[in-house]
Amino acid sequence: MKLHGTMQINDRGHLEIGGCDAVDLVADFGSPLIVIDEALLRENCRRYRNAFANDNTAAVFYASKALLTTAVARIIDEEGLGLDVVSGGELTIALAAGFPPEKIMLHGNNKSPAEIKFALNCGVGRIVVDNPYELALLEEISAMKGCRPSVLLRLAPGVDAHSHSYITTGKNDSKFGFNIAGGDALKAVKSVLNSPHLELKGIHCHIGSQIHELDAFRCAAQVMMDFLQEARKDTGWTAEELDMGGGLGVYYTAVDTPPTIEEYARALQEVVDQKCQEHSFPRPRVFVEPGRSIISPAGTTLYTLGSSKEIPGIRKYVAVDGGMVDNLRPALYQAEYEGMVANKAGEQAVEKVAVTGRCCESGDMLIWDLAVPHIEPGDLLAVSCTGAYTYSMSSNYNALPRPAIVLAADGRAEVIVERENWGDLVRLHRIPDHLL
Repeated sequence: MKLHGTMQINDRGHLEIGGCDAVDLVADFGSPLIVIDEALLRENCRRYRNAFANDNTAAVFYASKALLTTAVARIIDEEGLGLDVVSGGELTIALAAGFPPEKIMLHGNNKSPAEIKFALNCGVGRIVVDNPYELALLEEISAMKGCRPSVLLRLAPGVDAHSHSYITTGKNDSKFGFNIAGGDALKAVKSVLNSPHLELKGIHCHIGSQIHELDAFRCAAQVMMDFLQEARKDTGWTAEELDMGGGLGVYYTAVDTPPTIEEYARALQEVVDQKCQEHSFPRPRVFVEPGRSIISPAGTTLYTLGSSKEIPGIRKYVAVDGGMVDNLRPALYQAEYEGMVANKAGEQAVEKVAVTGRCCESGDMLIWDLAVPHIEPGDLLAVSCTGAYTYSMSSNYNALPRPAIVLAADGRAEVIVERENWGDLVRLHRIPDHLL
């Protein structure tokens, strides 16, 4: 397993994260346990900020859907980033953390009237409009409230990001955004410009996630800048802001070779500069919305090994005390991860095993072929790069409680999300009177 951030193997032969021994972490907080390396989280935020530092109008917004807790929101704010939220729930978490609402963008392809009113009441900085229904709804609510929110229009640029089909979002055949092809995007621009209740600041796109090819980002930026020129010629409107979304891939296993944060930033800026020169277009503010590439490498999940099953000549299965309830990605996307036996990190591998979760699904597999030393029940498995889209996609399937999350730094670990217990699973249940 590749070691990320502050990870190291200590003198006891145990994995350490943030100066905390993995064995001690599980002893103190139980398992499964998601450990966030605070130093690496902050470093990734700073790398993004510094990568765009030569453009003093650019802004970086952390994509909350990857992982949002009140503590994570505090760190994001301290590091000078904005926040991209996609629901009233994420907005509530951000506000509970004291995050400045003017630094928040509200996204989502089916915002409810209640969510729109909530966003307007608390004064979010931008609302990203996704479709004609939402445009009309926002217009109606803004008129009723007598306000004029700043909006971006989400466009579908028709770019194939070459990632898993479930996380490709910028093609023409996508549930997200106004399509540029066919003229829907230009119609939306004209509609907002004609509205006395909405202020059009710019346009937005997000072409997908876990993208390893810079050309996909370059192509999207070219299409978006060409559209801005088309809109200016047709309407006279000059956009102030261009939001290119997120999507930069990360290392999960040795087959992943994503660009660096710095290469990604340079590629976007070069295209925007070239297109501004080509079209004699005033340079818009460039926004990006990274999530996975900030939080994923900073997260590690610790599991306890339990039962095993060996099928001679086929494979050996080893079960952990979590699985698809805390990390759905392998079952949903066939995502692959690296791992190590955290309490035997210095020992040589002697066999390969298939790591399975504890859910009642054959597809609940975390890692199919993991080289391990001699293992036994009670050993600890560390799975790396689990900061993004694990806890945020978790469930209570099989009535399993969600794990705790701790923040580790300088040899100290603190709980930032409490572990659920069995009592939590029935806390919202009610028995109607006729069954009593």
